[in-house]
Amino acid sequence: MQRFTNKSALITGGTNGMGFATAQQLIREGGTAIITGRSEETVNKALKELGKNAFGIVSDVGNISDLMNLRNEVKKYTENIDLVFANAGYGRFSPIENVDENHFDELFNMLVKGSFFTVQQMLPLMKKGSSVIFNTSVATEIAMPNFSVYSAAKSAVQSFIKTFATELTERGIRVNGISAGHIKTNIFNNTGLNSEQIEEAVKNIIPTIPFKRQGEASEIANAVLFLASEEASYIHGAELKVDAGISVIR
Repeated sequence: MQRFTNKSALITGGTNGMGFATAQQLIREGGTAIITGRSEETVNKALKELGKNAFGIVSDVGNISDLMNLRNEVKKYTENIDLVFANAGYGRFSPIENVDENHFDELFNMLVKGSFFTVQQMLPLMKKGSSVIFNTSVATEIAMPNFSVYSAAKSAVQSFIKTFATELTERGIRVNGISAGHIKTNIFNNTGLNSEQIEEAVKNIIPTIPFKRQGEASEIANAVLFLASEEASYIHGAELKVDAGISVIR
């Protein structure tokens, strides 16, 4: 099925995990993916795997200068963007008493400011029928220890779904979100945990998931591309939970 022939997407954080899987599937369905990543090495590695219908930009969504230059970089490859997947981000988790200003600002700059200004800067390149999809989190629905800042930041992103949908309706741009559950990604890589500690953390999470497994990045990609497709043409201002039911079955 070629749902995205002649369509172009900007996918932030597209060098791995959910962003990379979405780029892969989009390309399989005839589209062109423009991905961002924070290092030239990871961007080039991803592009080698994605092939000729992918383009890469070294850009940090936590850096306002990079965000303000993103449109110029995207225009090197296309004048029109049909899908923006505001996906870039990672987690840092800490007890309340151990959170410092750097931790707080890092997450809010990356997740909240990054998501907001990514979409803002792409709007001039988007026409009627295009789509914005925000990546939120099950953390907005479930209170978890050490998640106070991450959950607050993702809740702010969640609020963009409704407010952006309200403003962009007249332009014919649909806005939705994906609330991802426990997915196999590198979310723990910036937490300071070693590989054994990460493995133990995941081991402890599995029993809490109704399906007793982590989700695959491809399962998020399928949901993102459904929302971006004509099959979802009447879905606007919605958040699709892809979490094995953990947010409602506890």
